[in-house]
Parts: sequence; C-alpha cells; structure tokens
Amino acid sequence: MFVFLQLRFVAVSLFICGALLREAGSFYLPGLAPVSFCEATPGDREPGDKIELFVNRLDSVESVLPYEYTAFDFCTDDKLKRPSENLGQVLFGERIEQSPYKEEPTIRWASRWDYILESMPHTNIQWFSIMNSLVIVLFLSGMVAMIMLRTLHKDIARYNQMDSVEDAQEEFGWKLVHGDVFRPPRKGMLLSVFLGSGTQIFIMTFVTLFFACLGFLSPANRGALMTCAVVLWVLLGTPAGYVAARFYKSFGGEKWKTNVLLTAFLCPGVVFADFFLMNLILWGEGSSAAMPFGTLVAILALWFCISVPLTFIGAYFGFKKPGIEHPVRTNQIPRQIPDQSFYTKPLPGIVMGGILPFGCIFIQLFFILNSIWSHQMYYMFGFLFLVFIILVITCSEATILLCYFHLCAEDYHWQWRSFLTSGFTAAYFLVYAVHYFFSKLQITGLASTILYFGYTMIMALIFFLFTGTIGFFACFWFVTKIYSVVKVD
Repeated sequence: MFVFLQLRFVAVSLFICGALLREAGSFYLPGLAPVSFCEATPGDREPGDKIELFVNRLDSVESVLPYEYTAFDFCTDDKLKRPSENLGQVLFGERIEQSPYKEEPTIRWASRWDYILESMPHTNIQWFSIMNSLVIVLFLSGMVAMIMLRTLHKDIARYNQMDSVEDAQEEFGWKLVHGDVFRPPRKGMLLSVFLGSGTQIFIMTFVTLFFACLGFLSPANRGALMTCAVVLWVLLGTPAGYVAARFYKSFGGEKWKTNVLLTAFLCPGVVFADFFLMNLILWGEGSSAAMPFGTLVAILALWFCISVPLTFIGAYFGFKKPGIEHPVRTNQIPRQIPDQSFYTKPLPGIVMGGILPFGCIFIQLFFILNSIWSHQMYYMFGFLFLVFIILVITCSEATILLCYFHLCAEDYHWQWRSFLTSGFTAAYFLVYAVHYFFSKLQITGLASTILYFGYTMIMALIFFLFTGTIGFFACFWFVTKIYSVVKVD
C-alpha cells in the first residue's frame, strides 16, 4: 500500500549537495547538523570527501502510519549511521537514515528550495485569512466599544445618581445582581483545575509561537517545535498550580490537597492516557511513530519529577496568598433568577459564542491540518502568531459581549458560562476535523482512523482548555471592572 517514498529531504539534500560540491565546502540538510568537506581534486577523491545522503520516513496518502525506510524491501547501506534525534522527531516518527543511493544533480544553487516552495500553498490565501479575521475582530470591537462607552456608561451614571430606595427598587439590570455576581460557582474545584491547566497551555503556546516567529524553531530543524512545546509545558507547572490554587481559594474551597493533585494529574493524565493508547496501536502496526519504551519512561520522568513538583510549588504560593478581593459583598441568600428568553439561556449562548472565534481560525486550521496529516511543511509562523493574537481578542470580546447581556437579564452565573462560551470553539474544531477527514483525506484502515480521531481528541481538549481560560479571564476582568465603579449601599 505504501507506494511512494517521502522524498522531500532526499530532494533537498540532492539540490544542496550538487550546488555545494561546485561552489562551497559544506552543506546543510534540514534536521541535521552542518557538515564540512574537503574540496576534491580531479582524479583524486578521498573517502572522506563523499557527501552522505539521507532519507526521511515512508508515508502514504491512505494512512497516517509512518514507517522507517528499512521497514520495506529497499536497498540499505551496510554501514548504517542514524543521526541523533530530538524529542519532537521521536514523537512524530521522523526517522532520518542514511541512503545507499547517489545521484548527480543538475539543480542550480539558487533553485535549491524550489521543490518545497512550489508545493506550499500560496500566501495570498493566508492574507485572505488574516483579513477575514480582522473584519470579525473589528466588528466585535465595535460592539464592545458601543457597550462600554455608551450603554454601560449610561447605566453606571444612572445607578450612581439614584437617591432613594424607591428608585433603586424600580431599577433593573446588571446592578441588581451585585450581591450574587461573585458567588462561588458550582463545581468550583473543577473550574479552578481547568483554569490552571489552561494558563499552562496559554503560556506554552505563546512562547512557542514567539520563538518560532523569531526563527529559533525553523521547520529546517525538524522536531524543534514539538520539543520546545513539551519542555515548556513541563517547566510551566508553577503558574498552573498557582492559578488553580488562587481561584479555588477565592471560590471558598478548602480541599487544597485534592485541588493540587487534580491540577497536576487530571488534564495531563487524560492526554497521556489517550496518547498511550494511540502508541499501543502504533506499536502493533510497527510504525516508526511508535514511541520507544525508553522515551516513554523519560516523558513520565519529566512529568512526575519536574512538572508535578513545580505544580505543588505554585499551589503552595497560591494558597499562601489571600483570596481575591471582590469589589462588592456577596449576599447570604441567593437571588432568584427570572425566566430567561431563548437567547439568554445557557446552551444557546454557549453555542453562539464559539462561532466567531472559530471563524477567525478555520482557514489557518486547514493549513495546520495539512501539515499534520498530509505531510506538508508548515513555515508561516508569522501568520500563525498573528492569528493567535486575533483569536485571543475575539474570544475575549465575544465572551464579554454575551456576559453583559446575561447580567442585564439578571443571570449571575457567569463563571462556567464564560469558560464554556469560548471553550465551545473546540466543538466547532471537532466538527471541522470530521469534515476534513471525510472530504480531504484518503485514509483507509481501522488503525489509521482510530489514530486520526484519537490525536484529534487530544488537540480538541487542549484547545478547549486554552480558549475557555481566555474567556474566563476576560469576563473576570470585565465583571470586576464594572462592579467596582458603581455605588452599592
């Protein structure tokens, strides 16, 4: 079934080798360290002057299972020299091996990258994606500005000018729920754990994309992006524990041991369990993407010996800090929430809230999925970082907009709703991933199908925590801000 060899790096190496043999004394193959060679004299070529040629993994459009070059009936070199691999290459099965084949190339040095660049999507589609996202952001920004500068400003002025109790009783809207708006939410333990893990993912994503934009994580260095992300996730256990502990304490929780254990093990445990099951399938299929047992132990060691202790340290400082002070007091008796219209009920609001953030990223998502499943190189990290910033702004503005409408309808349960409103973008991501599987891919076989949806579920969970955390913090800032400027007796 595997009818073609992924010749991307073979071609690149041939281009570079042929040009550099004529014009320079070294060459660089993406994923390998630069190598220097002596200039050959006519009729006298030493063994050390030979340029080694390397091959990449074997892929097929009908499967997501990569295989090593030596897994099939190809000629192999008797003196096999496998280059060292980083963690990211191991996770993706990027096995680079020495090839016995040689070829006299005719490609000029100036044209050495044409093979890759011609296979890449045109950047005009990327600019269309950016413009589409910017239009959505401008629309939301206009709506939020109208609320903040006109409606909300008038509300605050009217509330602060009330002189009698009778006037206050006649008022309605978001001020009436000031005694309940900071009431601890149901399942506060789970929400705080999600916020801690989401903060960890947010910082990891931001730093990784920032380094990629600076060129430190170039596609030429294969596996560097994944290696950086894993290392950052391990080192960011402290902010995860701190945020989870601080909000759990503000919610009135007292089971701090349970909180820190769930922060350290719940979401990472779900991801690892899914990944381990996918790895068992890869082992059974003999794929090069199967993580070796030693690497699996190393990942667990990083998790238990570095990430978990750092999470405990962050939780310790989070619980030592006093709880977050709210601008208004919370009443002892909860206020009854009036009957809501269809648009202000929880489920319709959550479903509508995820549409606009997804609209900002779906074009860029196509290229990302292509790079993962269709074996295309992704190199436009500047576009991706800009879309990342636009996504953060869109999630924040859409969630604030809906939060204001719900508070005006005297529904003060904003904590979980703000998290789920932005987090529901992950549901649209899942729908798009299913559409992409059936419309764009040619994958056959049960194992490949399970692997596709298994890894997609991991990405959806990470995306859910990431976007949900953005929505919660945006609404937390908004609610704290508006209730701190009104006079409350």
